Amino acid sequence: MNKWISLAAGAAMALASTSLAWAADNLTLQLKWVTQAQFAGYYVAKDKGFYDEVNLNVEIKPGGPDIAPPQVIAGGGADVIVEWMPAALAAREKGVPLVNIAQPFKRSGMMLTCRKETGITSPADFKGKTLGVWFFGNEFPFLSWMSKLGIPTEGGADGVTVLKQGFNVDPLIQKQADCVSTMTYNEYWQVIDAGFSPDDLVVFNYTDQGVATLEDGLYTTEEKLNDPEMADKLARFVAASMKGWAYARENPDEAAGIVLENDASGAQTEEHQKRMMREVNKLTEGSDGTLDVAAAEVTVESLLSGGDDPVITKKPEGAWTDAITKKAMSMQ
Repeated sequence: MNKWISLAAGAAMALASTSLAWAADNLTLQLKWVTQAQFAGYYVAKDKGFYDEVNLNVEIKPGGPDIAPPQVIAGGGADVIVEWMPAALAAREKGVPLVNIAQPFKRSGMMLTCRKETGITSPADFKGKTLGVWFFGNEFPFLSWMSKLGIPTEGGADGVTVLKQGFNVDPLIQKQADCVSTMTYNEYWQVIDAGFSPDDLVVFNYTDQGVATLEDGLYTTEEKLNDPEMADKLARFVAASMKGWAYARENPDEAAGIVLENDASGAQTEEHQKRMMREVNKLTEGSDGTLDVAAAEVTVESLLSGGDDPVITKKPEGAWTDAITKKAMSMQ
C-alpha cells in the first residue's frame, strides 16, 4: 500500500470517533491555473472522499490569466495556494509572507520550445531572436536564465526581444516568435497538435540547462502557520492531497476523467487531459510532499543571480518549513 494511502487512512481512523460530532473544517485552495490535470491530485482527493476522511471540506478555486495566487491569499481569499517558488519568493520579498509547506512536484516541467528552421541549436543562438515569455510571476525563471547567460532582454543583436506570451503557443505557430515558453505536460503538446513534429523543434528543458526552479508547491502565510488549528487543518490537507496524487499516478485515466468532470468551462478534452496526466505524473513521481531544501536553495541562487535586476535581492529566511509535512506523516 502506498505510504500516503496508509497515512490518510490512519488519519481517518483517528478522526472516526469524533467526525460525526464535528462539522467538517473548511479550507480553501487557490490553484495557479485553470482546471486541468496539472492539479489532478487535489480534484482526486476531493472526488474520492480523501478530504472527507480527514474531516475537511475543501473548496478548490481554479486560477486564470488574471488571477495571482499570492494576491488571493494576501486578500483573504484562500488558506493555501499552488504557486511556483520564484513567484512566491518575489511576493515574500514584497511583503506577502508566503511559506512553502509542501512540494508535491519533485521536478520542473518548464521548457523553451523553438522552431528548428530559425537556426537555434544552443542558448548562444538566442541572441537577436524573439522569445515568448509568460508573465504574471512566471517570467522569473526565464529572466534568471538570461542573466546567467549574460544575454540582455531589451532586444538588439546581442540580446533577445521578449514577447509577452499569452497562455498559448500562437506566437510560435504564427512565426511571431522564434521560441515560446512551454510545459512538458501542456503547451509542448499544443505545438505538436498544431502540426509540428518533434524533428521540427529544438527544446531547451530548464532542468537540463541547470536553471530549473521549484514549481507547483503548496504555500500559506506565516500568520496561518502560527494558528495551531489552521496548522492542523493544513497537515490534514497535505496528507489527503498526497493520497490524491498517489491515486492519480496509479489510475491516470480515471484521474483525468475526474479533472474533466470538474472543468466547468468545458474547454478541456479527454485526449489532452489523459496525456497531461501521464506527463504530470512524471513530475510528482517519488515525491512524498517533503521539500528538497537543496533544490530550494538552487532556486534561490538562480533568482539572486540577476545582475543589476535580480528577482530577489537577498536570501529569504523562513520561506519554507517541514513542520506541516512532518505532522502529516505522523498521522499514520
